[in-house]
Amino acid sequence: MDTLETRELRYFVAVAEELHFGRAAERLGMAQPPLSRAIQQLERRLRVCLLERNRRGVRLTGAGEVLLQEARAALDAAAAAVRRTRRAGGADGPGGPRGRLVLAVKAAASHELLRKLLDAYAAEPDSAEIEVLPCGIREQEELLRDGRADVALMHTPWNSLAGFDSEALAAEGQVAVLPAGHPLAARETLSLAEVRDIPGLPLARWPTRGSYVPGPGPEIHNQTQLAQLIALGRTVAVVPESARSWLWAEHAAVPVPDAPPVVTHLAWPAHSRSLTLAGLVRTAARL
Repeated sequence: MDTLETRELRYFVAVAEELHFGRAAERLGMAQPPLSRAIQQLERRLRVCLLERNRRGVRLTGAGEVLLQEARAALDAAAAAVRRTRRAGGADGPGGPRGRLVLAVKAAASHELLRKLLDAYAAEPDSAEIEVLPCGIREQEELLRDGRADVALMHTPWNSLAGFDSEALAAEGQVAVLPAGHPLAARETLSLAEVRDIPGLPLARWPTRGSYVPGPGPEIHNQTQLAQLIALGRTVAVVPESARSWLWAEHAAVPVPDAPPVVTHLAWPAHSRSLTLAGLVRTAARL
């Protein structure tokens, strides 16, 4: 059966991303001739053309596009295995705790739920150390996939649970956060249609798979930026009810009954066999 070495995948990804053998070689810290030979040998072993080479440069073939996607996933999985193995080895030594888990959470989200989960788990007789890793908007998936986190609090419908196992912990409604002095701030409720059509107050735009959907609203990179832009009257956002915990005096929150409920999940890689993680999941299920 044909096999691929991690070294070959790294070489190919560098060339595929740079689309230039010279830049790829420089990025890898090696000379160009051996890199070119390595890619040629890879193509011969796979019996496919991965790259089209001409005077104008390098272009990926259809087979190359597939290998690039698979190679990135394989390299991420290998890096994740190294991180999780080292973390387990460092925590499970003689006299050490049963294990250590890194829990990724979106900054300023799910405060009360997170506190309850951590307190309940800490009370278990075989509990382990939990390192809370605050992250940016929609970064939990990446942290889980590359091994920087063992488990994460994810929020649907915004986060994708594809490839993960999960336990639903709580569901909540959403509110529109707008400047406190805005005329609509006095309303008891707002509809999604009304929020999307506030003159001079466009909806904030969130990243989706690394990009932003088109629109007049500002691109939001973190919660602090969002809070400031709302306070300045530059944008409005529809967020979970629990976001009231980080609102400023310059903000107002109005319920949006027709917005889809936000469900908070505890999520982890589907292949995980960690007993420490299993203990945390059992505690979450009881909550």
